[in-house]
Amino acid sequence: MAEDKLVWTDVREIAIRLAEVHPDVDPLSVRFTDLHAWVTRLPGFGGDPKKSNEQILEAIQMAWLDERD
Repeated sequence: MAEDKLVWTDVREIAIRLAEVHPDVDPLSVRFTDLHAWVTRLPGFGGDPKKSNEQILEAIQMAWLDERD
Protein backbone atom coordinates (compact mmCIF):
# COMPACT_ATOMS: atom_id res chain seq x y z
CA MET A 1 0.00 0.00 0.00
CA ALA A 2 1.40 3.30 -1.02
CA GLU A 3 1.60 5.86 1.77
CA ASP A 4 -0.94 3.98 3.90
CA LYS A 5 -3.76 5.01 1.56
CA LEU A 6 -6.02 2.20 0.42
CA VAL A 7 -6.76 1.97 -3.29
CA TRP A 8 -8.99 -0.41 -5.23
CA THR A 9 -6.18 -2.90 -5.84
CA ASP A 10 -5.68 -3.41 -2.07
CA VAL A 11 -8.40 -6.05 -2.19
CA ARG A 12 -7.27 -8.13 0.81
CA GLU A 13 -6.75 -5.14 3.13
CA ILE A 14 -10.10 -3.66 2.09
CA ALA A 15 -11.75 -7.01 2.86
CA ILE A 16 -10.09 -7.17 6.29
CA ARG A 17 -11.29 -3.68 7.14
CA LEU A 18 -14.83 -4.38 5.90
CA ALA A 19 -14.93 -7.50 8.08
CA GLU A 20 -13.88 -5.39 11.07
CA VAL A 21 -16.38 -2.59 10.40
CA HIS A 22 -19.29 -4.87 9.44
CA PRO A 23 -18.71 -8.09 11.46
CA ASP A 24 -22.31 -9.33 11.28
CA VAL A 25 -22.85 -8.75 7.56
CA ASP A 26 -22.93 -11.59 5.04
CA PRO A 27 -20.72 -10.26 2.22
CA LEU A 28 -22.84 -12.07 -0.35
CA SER A 29 -25.91 -10.10 0.75
CA VAL A 30 -24.31 -6.72 -0.03
CA ARG A 31 -25.22 -5.08 -3.33
CA PHE A 32 -22.28 -3.77 -5.33
CA THR A 33 -23.64 -0.21 -5.07
CA ASP A 34 -23.58 -0.50 -1.27
CA LEU A 35 -20.20 -2.24 -1.27
CA HIS A 36 -18.76 0.58 -3.39
CA ALA A 37 -20.08 3.16 -0.92
CA TRP A 38 -18.77 1.24 2.10
CA VAL A 39 -15.30 0.90 0.57
CA THR A 40 -15.05 4.58 -0.31
CA ARG A 41 -16.02 5.49 3.28
CA LEU A 42 -13.38 3.26 4.90
CA PRO A 43 -10.85 5.20 6.97
CA GLY A 44 -7.71 5.60 4.90
CA PHE A 45 -9.33 4.91 1.56
CA GLY A 46 -7.81 7.24 -1.00
CA GLY A 47 -8.71 5.59 -4.27
CA ASP A 48 -10.65 7.29 -7.02
CA PRO A 49 -14.30 6.24 -6.60
CA LYS A 50 -14.64 6.17 -10.39
CA LYS A 51 -11.84 3.61 -10.79
CA SER A 52 -13.79 0.63 -9.46
CA ASN A 53 -15.64 -1.88 -11.57
CA GLU A 54 -17.71 -5.02 -11.09
CA GLN A 55 -14.63 -7.27 -11.26
CA ILE A 56 -12.87 -5.37 -8.46
CA LEU A 57 -16.00 -5.27 -6.29
CA GLU A 58 -16.50 -9.01 -6.78
CA ALA A 59 -12.87 -9.67 -5.79
CA ILE A 60 -13.37 -7.57 -2.64
CA GLN A 61 -16.59 -9.43 -1.86
CA MET A 62 -14.89 -12.84 -2.23
CA ALA A 63 -11.90 -11.77 -0.13
CA TRP A 64 -14.29 -10.45 2.55
CA LEU A 65 -16.11 -13.79 2.52
CA ASP A 66 -12.75 -15.56 3.03
CA GLU A 67 -11.89 -13.24 5.91
CA ARG A 68 -15.23 -13.85 7.58
CA ASP A 69 -15.02 -17.65 7.29
